[in-house]
Amino acid sequence: MPAAERPVARVIPMLTVAHLDRPFDYLVDEKTDADAQPGVRVRVRFAGRLVDGYLLERLEASDHGGRLSWLDRVVSPERVLTDELLEACRAVAQRYAGTLPDVLRLAIPPRHARVEKEVVSAGPAAPLDPPEVSGWSRYTAGESFVQAAVDGRHPRAVWQVLPGDDWAQRIAELVASVAVSGRGAIVVVPNQRDLDRLAAACEPILGERCVTLAAGLGPAARYRRWLAALRGRASVVIGTRSAVFAPVADLALTVVFDDGDSSLHEPRSPYPHPREVAVLRTHAAGAAMLIGGYARTAEAQALVESGWAHDLVAPREVVRAAAPRIEGIAEDDRRLGGDPLARTARIPTTAFDAARSALAAESAVLFSVPRRGYLLSVACARCRTHARCRQCRGPLSMNDRGDLSCRWCGRPELRFVCPACGARTVRALMVGDKRTAEELGRAFPGVPIVTSGGAKIVDDIPEGARVVVATPGAAPRAPGGYGAAILLDTWAQLDREDLRAGEDAMRMWMDVASLVRCKAGGGRVVVVADAAGPTVQSLISWNPIGFAAADLAQRHELGFPPAVTMASIDGPGPAIISFVEMLDLSPDVERLGPVPLPGGVRRPAGTEADGDVERLLLRAPRSGGWHLAEALRAGQRVRHARHEDTAGIRVQVDPPTIG
Repeated sequence: MPAAERPVARVIPMLTVAHLDRPFDYLVDEKTDADAQPGVRVRVRFAGRLVDGYLLERLEASDHGGRLSWLDRVVSPERVLTDELLEACRAVAQRYAGTLPDVLRLAIPPRHARVEKEVVSAGPAAPLDPPEVSGWSRYTAGESFVQAAVDGRHPRAVWQVLPGDDWAQRIAELVASVAVSGRGAIVVVPNQRDLDRLAAACEPILGERCVTLAAGLGPAARYRRWLAALRGRASVVIGTRSAVFAPVADLALTVVFDDGDSSLHEPRSPYPHPREVAVLRTHAAGAAMLIGGYARTAEAQALVESGWAHDLVAPREVVRAAAPRIEGIAEDDRRLGGDPLARTARIPTTAFDAARSALAAESAVLFSVPRRGYLLSVACARCRTHARCRQCRGPLSMNDRGDLSCRWCGRPELRFVCPACGARTVRALMVGDKRTAEELGRAFPGVPIVTSGGAKIVDDIPEGARVVVATPGAAPRAPGGYGAAILLDTWAQLDREDLRAGEDAMRMWMDVASLVRCKAGGGRVVVVADAAGPTVQSLISWNPIGFAAADLAQRHELGFPPAVTMASIDGPGPAIISFVEMLDLSPDVERLGPVPLPGGVRRPAGTEADGDVERLLLRAPRSGGWHLAEALRAGQRVRHARHEDTAGIRVQVDPPTIG
């Protein structure tokens, strides 16, 4: 028998095809009436098979003219899809031309029945003492921002962290201030290392009111903590990428730290960036938002220039006092002189002297190299032509035994012969951390050498003189800061054929420089790069805002995101042409391509690894971004309805890599 009241359940089935991205109506019987509430997980029969879904609402009657099927069962009475989360997921699906089921898969972790049935005492939480927030006084209007967030006045800011400042402690103070007021907060960081540091800062202040969410927790632990936020036992959630969807009640603040880190790029459809998800959630909830980091992305700068957010920075005199001494030296101007040790370590004498001075003062020295490995890129020793694989044309690299192999297909190269001049020997183009550590060990005999990168990351080092060789993002912290830091092989970061090459280099360099002592404490940073370059100049003056503003102005001139909305369509050439021709695009949408897919970009599912895969770009004014996304959604619905989805097309709005 149907339920006596509101017998119709509107359900969104978790299907994978775009043309079925809509709710369907089912009948609710008396047996499941009590549990079938909005937000619960359900099972329904669709096209003859049972599928998962979420119950969106209960209705008195359906507008469907045919006969309704029965709701098969309620998987769990736990209302995991809140109204606020549902609206946020819908907004994300629209923004990124995706489907609601795809976003829900990102937002809600898989159910763990045993965890859900656990009885957890919900006694009153111990009252929190207001935290000390004097650390924010170093920033102009810093304490005012904290107070505005506590008062519910939803301030929005882009925060430039001072070099040497403890960003984790500042964020912990901010979210604790919000928690004291009885409201909730979400903090998103790029990786597990940053999450561990933030958790260590939050735990003493917040205790059980704060939970961490990360993919590495395992299904049971992750779901237990997610439920703690849903049920109101935890008012602060900190985590990586997907934590931005956490079901925090009465959301008052969202923080995204280091939004330019590539770890925040979502690899699953519809590929939403946590920064944009946070913007959508905070706008809908009337909450405060903070985007922080040592550097600044063009997207964050666009929010400031549009007036949506304001700057949260320290006065220039405070910045100058906190920053180390930074200087740039052209890589071809090594000034090695007659110093054989400096020549062995392939670093300029100026950088070598800075390292020796720091070691003599019993301080640690950091050498930052772009990549892990030994000789990551090699070229002909005679004509300098890049050494390539004869099978796939990928770059050759050399291990510590002197063996050559392809970095793409792994094929060993036993007899290298340069196709340009016939020479049989190679020279290094890019040196990895292992080879660098060997060279520095010979240059600084008797000094301990520490390497950090890849699977072996060192978080902290003890006091005393030592040399640290680390890849970007893997540098350990030194007590009191490093005495000196040397940035090697900077051309490998600046010369990438990528829209974000300069932005990424600035972020990595500032992260390294922030670990060095201030100028008054003897801290020194040497960048082995031409000091006249705009990226190096911005680093020397510690001016990430000016760099981001110039970068954004250039993107406005060239027509690249975030100045415009751009969508990439990847797949076989004929398939993407056919797809674009069916789209109902406005006249101001510009079509670019198709061209071969850029190297290093993940290929769409369903395409052969060595097949002909191309990319077509659609560019629209920022004001027309929603219309472009809706046209792409409509096109995918038509394509899936025609069963044309086997072509392996991937649609992505504002892709992180354009080419």
